[in-house]
Order: sequence, then structure tokens, then C-alpha cells
Amino acid sequence: MHHHRIMMDKYHPGYFGKVGMRHFHLTRNKYYSPIINVEKIWSLVGDEARAKAAESKDSAALIDVTKYGYFKVLGKGQIPNQPLLVRAKFVSKLAEQKIKAAGGAVELVA
Repeated sequence: MHHHRIMMDKYHPGYFGKVGMRHFHLTRNKYYSPIINVEKIWSLVGDEARAKAAESKDSAALIDVTKYGYFKVLGKGQIPNQPLLVRAKFVSKLAEQKIKAAGGAVELVA
């Protein structure tokens, strides 16, 4: 053992070496799911798409939140009574209820 390492082992035990078990085949960011609330969904699309959705009652606006970097939709807030189709990886029960009450639908993507 080198003389500097002897001093470190004496006065700072555990400084050298790794601690714990190694995790082979570690999948990082397994639970990474940025959230967006229902009240913020309409802010993702532009004013033109919002006006177009308000005019036509037979078609719904498509909002894919995964394209904007969000994976999970939560149910905080209110949404306008306009039909919309939301695509997300995860959706809470309350968010799904609010979207369906507005005449929209939820589509889960992998």
C-alpha cells in the first residue's frame, strides 16, 4: 500500500472503493413521466387550432402531449366545453372524466 493511501485508510476509512452492489442491465429513467394538468392542455396548441375546434362541433382537436415532452395528464383545473382527443402515456381517472365530460376522448400510447 502506498503511504498516502495508508493515511487515508487510517483517518478517512471508506474513501477508496465502491460501495454497494452493482446493478447489471440497469434501465434508467424507468419512471420518468413529466406531468401536465388538464387546465394547461389547450395552451399547447395555437390559437388557430383552438378557434377551428370551437367552430366545428362534429370534429375534435387532437392534442398529443408526448410531442410536447409530457407523458402524464393529471386532472387539476377546468377545461372548456370543447371536444378534444388527448394522446398520452398515462392519464389519471379525474383527467379522463373531465375530458370525457367535455365531449372528448383519451387515447393511450406506448
